[in-house]
This record gives sequence, structure tokens and C-alpha cells, in this order.
Amino acid sequence: MALYRIPLKQHVGAPCVEVIKIGDKVLRGQCIAEPNGLGAKIHSSVTGKVINITDEFMEIEGEIINKEDYVKIKKCKSISETAYEAGIVGAGGAGFPAYIKLKSEIPDGVVIANCVECEPILNHNIKLLEENPEIVIKGLRYAMEATKAPKGYIAIKAKNQAAISSLRKVIGNAKDIEVKELKDIYPMGEERAIIHEIFGTWLTPEQLPIEAKSVVMNGETLANLTRAVEDLKPVIDKDITVGGKLKSGKEANVFFQVPIGTPISILIDKCGGIDGDYGEVVIGGPYTGKAGDIHNSVVTKISGGAIVTIPLPEYKGPIGLLVCACGADEVRLRDIAEKMKSEVVAVTKCKNAVEVRGVNKCLTPGDCPGQVQGVMHLKKNGAKRILISNCSDCTNTVMCCAPNMGVPVYHHTDHIFRTVGHELTRRLPMEEKK
Repeated sequence: MALYRIPLKQHVGAPCVEVIKIGDKVLRGQCIAEPNGLGAKIHSSVTGKVINITDEFMEIEGEIINKEDYVKIKKCKSISETAYEAGIVGAGGAGFPAYIKLKSEIPDGVVIANCVECEPILNHNIKLLEENPEIVIKGLRYAMEATKAPKGYIAIKAKNQAAISSLRKVIGNAKDIEVKELKDIYPMGEERAIIHEIFGTWLTPEQLPIEAKSVVMNGETLANLTRAVEDLKPVIDKDITVGGKLKSGKEANVFFQVPIGTPISILIDKCGGIDGDYGEVVIGGPYTGKAGDIHNSVVTKISGGAIVTIPLPEYKGPIGLLVCACGADEVRLRDIAEKMKSEVVAVTKCKNAVEVRGVNKCLTPGDCPGQVQGVMHLKKNGAKRILISNCSDCTNTVMCCAPNMGVPVYHHTDHIFRTVGHELTRRLPMEEKK
């Protein structure tokens, strides 16, 4: 028996409301919480006993005897209803309920499978495409059927040639699905960046993909759609990458179909444990992940990864924060600055960031203007160094000016990338800027 902590909020919207009580026995696949407005159903990933329920999570003491043994969802009349019953959400981190997208009707539009896996280090999406491309392609076709879209695209970075080869072998001579190879920069996986690469036009930060007659769905989300349609399986397992300062080495470890609610510490132990002193356990990817608690963090429907980092560098001096819409927000940057023992003396936003419904959005993600004004503002207000969270192109513009002003730059991903020997986010090669 093991303890599984299942959060009641694993999606956009309000937390779900539990439909079971403490002491109840539940089965793997059984619905245990219903949406409270916008949201998605939550199902138990294990068979066992409910031992605790709070406003934020429920704890189940249980086990998995057979992964293929679960309570099936009911058969539905439509694909969108099936997605609702299965509790499918955007598995890439957004957590938007899939059934809403699948209710769209775009008879002259497209469905885009977002297989870009934009965050470095994370590679479970790409490995799935290499080993089982059919499950994603089937999901794309189900999404096309649901939305009446005649065309499908699979957006993927051109560097992932093994995955692209696997996809093309399955697609064959079909004309309704096309693989679209993209540049290897961050945030190429952002919805509007993908649409720009495919159609050559920018949506405004307020616009949704549907305004370009497009529905964009993460590759793993589409795999979950296949499982729901063909096997009546709810979302009770998650693919995840675990990497960093581990005894197994710097290579990322991919875990397929990990039961939701599994403690991250268990996955780290399966990698041999942490190798000596560490700085953070980042839940998610290097750019948008947050510092987690190794003792309390668990796998959710939207977990992308867990990265154990080296200790952060120390700078006991005045620092300025340059906040980007595509990376860490101000809260995360302040968290990093505090761990660096720095004093935050000034904060400014990326020149391309605008606020939409309380959230920073980039005007043209991945294609950014100069940052001279922002760097000058931070320096004028006493910053001797700056901490940035910019995308590849924005960072390129920062590095073209800040060093010339005598202002050293930290990127909020530096300690993560140094942990695994990944190239730091700095100046872009000329071929990537084109």
C-alpha cells in the first residue's frame, strides 16, 4: 500500500468538488470529484481507501494490482462528451478542458497537434512519438472528426528527426495530415507562435486559435483522447520527465503512464535518488516551472517534469528583475532572487509583454524587440546585475546590450541548465534568428 495525494484542481477553473467521503473505498478509474463550473472530472488512479479530504486535495491509501484494470467511463454519443467523461485536459501544462475545444466546429479549419515539447530537458512527448506515434495520430483524427476539420498538422521541432520519421511512416501518403517542422527556439510551442509558423500571421494576445480557424491540442492530450475513445479510459496516468542532479546521471528519465497522485519523491528514488546537495526541485520545465516541495509534490494531469538542480549562485547585492510573458513571472523571479540572497531594487516588464485578463501575454512570442530601455531602467534604479526570464529571442536582445552597459545577466534557467550541461539561454546563432 502507498499514499497517493490527488489535487482537486488539475485544470483551468475552480477546484472540483469531491463526490466521495473519508473512509470510502474507491476503485482505479472511479470518478471521485466533479467540476464546479469550468473544469474536468477527476478519477482515482488507484484502488484503495480515502483517508483524508481537504479543500485542496484528497489522499487515498491504495495500490495498483494491474494498470490495465480500471473502471471504464460510460460510452458517449460524441467525442467531446467522451473527453468530458474522461476528464481530459491540456496535458502540456495549460490544463484547459479538452471537451470545450472539441465542441468547436471548423469545417474549413485545422486541428494542430502541438508536439513541439518547447521546454528543454523534458522529452516524454518526443519519446512517445518515437515509440508510439499511432496513439497521437489517432487522437488527432478523433479531434478532426469532432471539430469537422478537414486538415490536421503535427507541429514539431525539426531537430527531432527520429520522431518525425516515426510519424511519417504512420501517416504514409495521407493528404489530410501534414508534419510541420519548426525552429528550435523557446517558446516555439506557444499556440500563437505555432499558428504564426504555419499560417504566417499573428493573432493578438486577446485572440484564441479558433479565430484562425484552428484548434491546438498537446500531443499527450491527443493520446489521452485515443485512450478515452478506444479503451474508455479516464485520465488516471501521466507521462513525465525526471532529470537533473540525480545518481542515475544527467540524462533525463522518462516515465510513461505514472498514476496521478504519485509522490515526485518516488520517481526521484527510481532514478537512484539525489546526488549530494541540491538547490531546487523544479516542477515543470526550466522556463515555466515552479519550485516544488520534494516531500509534498505529486504527479498531476498537467505535470511536465521534475528537475533537481544544483544550488543557486549567491549574489549579495542589488538586482533588477526583467519579467517576460513567456517565462517566469515576477513571483518566481523574486523567489529565485531571494534564494540567491540578492536585494531586488527594481522591476520592469519585457517590452513585448501586455496584460490580458490579469496574465502577461507576449505580442509576438519568439519574435521580440530590443530590451535596451528595460535594462537602462533597471540600471538607473540601482541594479548592479539583472535577473531575466526572457524567451530565446528576448534574451538575445538583452545580451546584445546589457554586457555593454556593464550589467551582468542571470537567466532564471541558468542553474537548471548548468545542472544538466545544457547550453545556457544567451545569444542565438544567426540561423536560428532567421
